[in-house]
Amino acid sequence: MHAKSIKGNSTEEIQSALQEAIGNDFKPTLAIVFPSVKQDRETVSKLLGEKEIQIFGATTAGEFIDGDIESGSIVLLLLDMNPAYFKLEFLETSKQTAFEDAKKLGAIGKETFTNPAFIIATGGVSLGGEQIVDGITDSFERDATGGREVTLFGGKAGDDLALEETFVFTNGKSSNNAIVALIIDADKIDVRGIATCGWSAIGTTKTVTKSEDNIVYNIDDKPALDTLLNYLGVEIKQDGDRDIVTFLSSWFYQLQVERENSEPVIRTAMFANKTDRSLICSGNVPQGSKIKFSMPPDFDSIDKVVADCKTIKDNEHQQADALIMFSCVSRHLSFGLVVKEEIEQVQQIWNAPMAGFFTYGEYGKSFTARQAGRTGKNEYHNNACCLVTLKEKK
Repeated sequence: MHAKSIKGNSTEEIQSALQEAIGNDFKPTLAIVFPSVKQDRETVSKLLGEKEIQIFGATTAGEFIDGDIESGSIVLLLLDMNPAYFKLEFLETSKQTAFEDAKKLGAIGKETFTNPAFIIATGGVSLGGEQIVDGITDSFERDATGGREVTLFGGKAGDDLALEETFVFTNGKSSNNAIVALIIDADKIDVRGIATCGWSAIGTTKTVTKSEDNIVYNIDDKPALDTLLNYLGVEIKQDGDRDIVTFLSSWFYQLQVERENSEPVIRTAMFANKTDRSLICSGNVPQGSKIKFSMPPDFDSIDKVVADCKTIKDNEHQQADALIMFSCVSRHLSFGLVVKEEIEQVQQIWNAPMAGFFTYGEYGKSFTARQAGRTGKNEYHNNACCLVTLKEKK
C-alpha cells in the first residue's frame, strides 16, 4: 500500500495538489481529509468523488501534515488501499442515541470483517465520547484488561475553537452530529495505535462530591468552578448575559480522574456555568471520583509521548505505510509552537506520510498501570496524543 500526504489553503490548491499526486503509478482509493471548518469541504469532497476516491473526513481545530502545523487549511492523506480491505460508514446520532447508534456500527464491523479495526471521527461538541466507545465495543469479547478485544482509535472533530458546530463527512454526507467510521480488515492491514498524554498531576487529591455525567457541580463540597478558579488564580471571561461560557484557562490545568488498577483519565473543563458554578467537561466525571489538577506540560511530556509511541513497534526496522494522528487541541494551546517537535518526532519514528488534526477529544487504548508497557482497554480521552499506524500485510 502506498500513501501520499498533500495540503492546501484553498480548494484550488487542493485540486492542483491532487493532479500532481495522482498518476499512472498511484491511484488512491481512500482519502483521509482534515479541513478547517472555514474551508469548502463540499467542493473538496466533490473533487475526490470525481476521482472515485472514498472519504473519511472531519473538521479541525488546526491541522498538521508530516511535521508541519497548519491553521485554517486542508490536509489529506491519500492511500491506494484495496477497496476490499475497508468499508466506510456514516451514522447520524445524538446525545440520547449515541450508544445504540455506535452499537450498530460495531455490529456492521463484525458482519463485514472477521477481524475489524475501527478508525472513527465524531461530530458534535456535546456528543459523549464514552457512549461511542461503549457502543462500538459492546459486541466484542473482553480481554485480560477487562476491555474489549477490538482495535479502535480516532478523534472528535473541531471548529477552530469556536465550540459551536463540528462536522464529520464522507462522500455526499456531512453532519455536526454523526459518526464517520473507517472499518479496516485487520487480517489484511496491520492497524496499530496508542493514546498517550504525558501530563503530570499536582497538588492534593480532591473528591467530586456532586456530578452528573459530564457536569461537575461540587468538588470537596464546594462549587466546582470556584474551586478551580481559586486553585488557578484566574477569572472566567465575561460573555454578555450568557450563563455558560467558554473556559479556555482550564484547558491548561486538566482534571485527572484517578482509577483503580488503571492510569488516570484526563478530563477538560471546556465550559463553565456562571449561575450554578459548575464545570462542563468533555467526558464524564463520575460522582465520588478522586481527582487531581494537572500542570502545564514541559519537554518531559514530549519525551514520554515519543517513547510511548515507539512501543507499538515490534523492532526498530518495522515500517508503516501511513500514519494518522489525533492530538488534543489543549496540547497545542499548552505547548504552543513546541508541539511541532512532538509531531515531528513521532512521525520520524516511522518516516511515513502522516496527516492529523487537533481534536476536541480522542479515542484509543493507553497503557495500564497493572501491565506497564502494554496497552489497556479502549477509552475516550481528553488531552491525549493518539497515533495510528497502517501497514499492508504481505
